[in-house]
Amino acid sequence: MNTAFYLRRLHSLAGLICLGAVLFEHIFTNSMALGGAKALDGALAMMELIPPPIFLALEIGAIGVPLLFHGIYGIYIALEANNNPGRFGYTRNWCFALQRWTAWFLVFFLIWHIGYLRIFEKGMNGTHISYDLLQSLFVGSPITACLYVLGMFAAIFHFCNGITTFCMTWGITKGPRSQKVVSVLSMLLCAGLCLVTLAFMSSYFLMV
Repeated sequence: MNTAFYLRRLHSLAGLICLGAVLFEHIFTNSMALGGAKALDGALAMMELIPPPIFLALEIGAIGVPLLFHGIYGIYIALEANNNPGRFGYTRNWCFALQRWTAWFLVFFLIWHIGYLRIFEKGMNGTHISYDLLQSLFVGSPITACLYVLGMFAAIFHFCNGITTFCMTWGITKGPRSQKVVSVLSMLLCAGLCLVTLAFMSSYFLMV
């Protein structure tokens, strides 16, 4: 039994389905900030309608466990990887390297992001995540805002490029032409999601 074969496929599934869904939900909810405090707080209030025990179970089972598996096994893959984009200066090799670099950045970013907002503010202090809280956090510390944008960009690229590698790994795109089409479409999706992120992050500063 080829354990590594199945672990890599489970790793790609966890990233594409579970964590991809979380990323899209995160971007969609945060994009409500474009409509101001009432719109974002309303979207966040919808999440609060889920009974706490069920919400916690979803956070652990549907987010926490897949995230830990994808992150830990991803670190193992990254340590095995042979990145050398300077020598093989073509697009896919650069994407391969960026996939690994963004993975390392995301490890530290998610520890900070989840640790501060979910565990410290919401879990320990009982603070409700709101438009005012996020605006004060970002406007009060532009460095924090920049780190958050970089973290979002890293997560978006990691996911979108992961679509290409997922299709290659699972044999969905077998030829160079189909692989190129999926790669281009994935990068267009990446650019679109990054623009949405810039838009809702900018709104916090424009609506002060």
